[in-house]
Amino acid sequence: MNLAFFEAQDYEQAYLRRALPTHRLTFVSGRLTPGTASAAKAADVISVFIYSKVDATVLKTLPKLKLITTRSTGFDHVDIAASRQRGITVCNVPFYGENTVAEHAFALLLALARRLPQAWRKTEKNDFSIAGLKGFDLAGRTLGVIGGGHIGIQAAKVGNGFGMRVLVFDPHRKPALAKKFRFRYVTLDQLLRQSDVLSLHAPYNRQTHHLINKKNIARIKKGAVLINTARGGIVETAALTLALGRNLSAAGLDVVEHEELLQKKSLTASEQTKVRPIKKLLAKDNVLFTPHIAFYTQEALERILATTVESIDAFSKHKLKNTVTR
Repeated sequence: MNLAFFEAQDYEQAYLRRALPTHRLTFVSGRLTPGTASAAKAADVISVFIYSKVDATVLKTLPKLKLITTRSTGFDHVDIAASRQRGITVCNVPFYGENTVAEHAFALLLALARRLPQAWRKTEKNDFSIAGLKGFDLAGRTLGVIGGGHIGIQAAKVGNGFGMRVLVFDPHRKPALAKKFRFRYVTLDQLLRQSDVLSLHAPYNRQTHHLINKKNIARIKKGAVLINTARGGIVETAALTLALGRNLSAAGLDVVEHEELLQKKSLTASEQTKVRPIKKLLAKDNVLFTPHIAFYTQEALERILATTVESIDAFSKHKLKNTVTR
């Protein structure tokens, strides 16, 4: 088959050439866009990462396309309805980084709890005093996990390890999991009001767009910390910015709305309008931001590529693996 990989890093190309020797591979380092889609005109399969928007416009330029594999768990960047209308199968990487992402969430939390960014800045200036660096313990605090999937459950397990009380909000409750991993299911409102730490692990879709918003963010417990390693669109930027000056004490963010625009060297006027509030948020002293690297470990990357190869191999044998369920 003809395979076209977008957003393909050098290490990915080497791995994929070894793993898929019987297919014809094309690699594009940039994102899939209407402008770069010509590289995949003959492709039976395309593989993308989260910054490629695979919408109906792009799909029209790919007449031979039969399979889309996204090298991510989330697939909100792929138009599932348009793909199905065209008879195109869509696969993702259902499991690759439960522990990886949960560990990064706690890395952000611990950095905020022990004021590591502030300590780093002080010592860089040869200031070795401890003034302004008093932190707080995780033990005895309440962790509220939004999204009780594989990553959310892993976050609950880590929270238990720190001696935290764990609450979970998820529309699909599994009592056996709650018993096994020692957490309690609650409503979103209960979680916001009771949690000292909120960690977001929900998928991004129409139901979760701005799940945390101007209407409910004021209910968050005074002094709480918000951690987001899921998707930026789950949190309304303006609401978060406002809350950080009121009831939220800090935020650890690996994702933000319109984060793809932060990487662009030149922006249109409309893009600048979108980016301006993001930069205002990230400039706050009580915000710690990492550029979407929660997934980015050697082990997780290898699992992502192995699962992508597995999906392509199965499809080439007229079987299906790792197809999306929505």
